[in-house]
Amino acid sequence: MTIVNMSDAGTRLSRLVQAVESGAEAEIIIARNGKPVAKLVPVTRGGTTGKRLGLLAGRYPVLTQEDFNADDERTAALLRGEGR
Repeated sequence: MTIVNMSDAGTRLSRLVQAVESGAEAEIIIARNGKPVAKLVPVTRGGTTGKRLGLLAGRYPVLTQEDFNADDERTAALLRGEGR
C-alpha cells in the first residue's frame, strides 16, 4: 500500500493509475495533511456486477393471482387492528 499526498497525486495521477491498473500496486491511498481521504483501486471486470435471473427457479411453488390475493382481506383486517 502506497500513501501519496494530494499535491503529488495531482501531478502524478497518470502514473498512479497505471500502477494500479497494471497490478504493480494493489491500492494507493491519497492523503491530505497526512490523513487518508481517498483510495485508488482497480476496477474489477466480470464478477457478479450483472443481474442473475432465475437464481431461485424451481425453489418456490408457482402462484396464481387468486392464490396471491387469497389472504388480502385477512391482512387488511389485521392492519386495522381487528382479529387478533
